[in-house]
Amino acid sequence: MQSNRLFEILYILLNKQQATAKELAERFEVSTRTIYRDIDALSLTGVPVYTEKGKGGGIRLMPDFVMNKSVLNDREQQEVLSSLHGLSQLNVTQAGTTLEKLSATFNKTATDWLEVDFSGWYSDNTELFATLKTAILQRKIVAFDYLTPEGKTLFRQVEPTKLWFKSKAWYVKTFCLLRQSARTFKLNRIRNLTLTETSFLEREVPMEQVYDEQEESAEMVDFKLKFDPSVSYRMVDDFGSGTLQEDGSYLVDFSWWTDDWEWLMGTILSYGEHIEVLAPATMREAVYEKASKIREKYSRG
Repeated sequence: MQSNRLFEILYILLNKQQATAKELAERFEVSTRTIYRDIDALSLTGVPVYTEKGKGGGIRLMPDFVMNKSVLNDREQQEVLSSLHGLSQLNVTQAGTTLEKLSATFNKTATDWLEVDFSGWYSDNTELFATLKTAILQRKIVAFDYLTPEGKTLFRQVEPTKLWFKSKAWYVKTFCLLRQSARTFKLNRIRNLTLTETSFLEREVPMEQVYDEQEESAEMVDFKLKFDPSVSYRMVDDFGSGTLQEDGSYLVDFSWWTDDWEWLMGTILSYGEHIEVLAPATMREAVYEKASKIREKYSRG
């Protein structure tokens, strides 16, 4: 297409400083007459391009020309480069190449403002992430084993629609072929991921997300936790900001699914004596029983 060819011609002239019509015609597989029409089109947009005849001549740009004089101002250029830098960190196809081209075009270097590492501290899910990205972009069904909060391993085939980062963890939003409804799966719990050759079409159904494989009967329960000030830094990471009390402690209110208490139980116990469950009473009793069993296992003599 002409618009793409015009940009490529401009990019070539900015980097090589000059090129002949014959060279450009061969590169783009068009006639020299078409190249001269492209040069006229560039001139009409305000790009100061001109031709020199004779030996050593060719198509050139006026000295010191950069694209911002005719297209984008300084702030807009930096925003474009910063956005492309972010995309390149996410391994988006062609983002790195485009970044290099526009950096040369704008005569600027993109600020190294973002770094993304998809691997965890104790595991590397880079390959998993890349496979899911491919499946989403190519609209291919994926199959995998999934570890549920109840400790079960379930086989699922899904149509992945979006990778989602939420609260320190990566998820994939999907349409589950077994459940015939939207489901969101946590990447860390996916095992044996397989990219199939089966394609799928975009669905025009509401995509209200159900997390993991929670039961349809699962309900949200209100919790109230009390934290010692010594663990406030962890509290913010796990539960968000709490309400400061007169004694220096923090109160945190939130809601949680009834079918995923095991994860919450483990998190609460990891705080040791620096946390107290105030509500609901059922979780308070469950923590007491679990702590009693732990004590029995580590009792002396």
